[in-house]
Amino acid sequence: MMTLLADTFWGTFTGPFRRKEFFQQLYFVANRSLFIIVFCVCFAAVVTILESSFHMKMVIQNDAMVPGFAAVLILRELAAIVTALLLCSRVGAGYASEVGTMQITEQIDALKMLGIDPINYLVIPRFFACVLGGILLTVVSNMTCLFAAMMISQAYLGYTPGMFISSMHRFVQFKDVLFAVIKGACFGGVIPLVACYFGFNCQQGAEGVGKATTNTVVVASIAIIVIDFILSYTFSYLY
Repeated sequence: MMTLLADTFWGTFTGPFRRKEFFQQLYFVANRSLFIIVFCVCFAAVVTILESSFHMKMVIQNDAMVPGFAAVLILRELAAIVTALLLCSRVGAGYASEVGTMQITEQIDALKMLGIDPINYLVIPRFFACVLGGILLTVVSNMTCLFAAMMISQAYLGYTPGMFISSMHRFVQFKDVLFAVIKGACFGGVIPLVACYFGFNCQQGAEGVGKATTNTVVVASIAIIVIDFILSYTFSYLY
């Protein structure tokens, strides 16, 4: 895995950069994943508001801080992690099965015989597409989550959009948005690296492709959660 990571960074500077493949992968990552991510984060935001209101009423008998508290939670944690795990399931599994199939059908060996570097041809366009796609989708997820939270706050708690935004301004800072973007980039970058690693090491047969796909989703999900902990712990020192 570390060798693949080093080769990817080295290939970034040595080129050539395959622009057409990059935009095709960006379309696959960002555009094709947009609907399912927006749909899921809306429900995640609604649950966050409802649970926050329930527990604040139970503990301090007041839910006035729910909009601001929920906005911080959405920006710093919820939208980025939900987006990354959904991308891991959809994009990571797709990449692992695609690269794994190329491996067992000897298409990767054919690339090497033609003098084409598999890292440059397969990994680097997917890596940058997932980094940029992770950033874009995290921004869209944050906006969608905040809008859904605003709507459910008005319908369930009685806070108008103006009251929600006013409460959000007291809790949210610009660096919360910046931290969310950094998380989106890091989460997006780890998915193709894990998927291509298991794809390149795929065993023969349909069972091997299935195992590579399963391992990709499991390992990438664990990596995302660990990276989330490391980044959150690091960001806490910047407040």
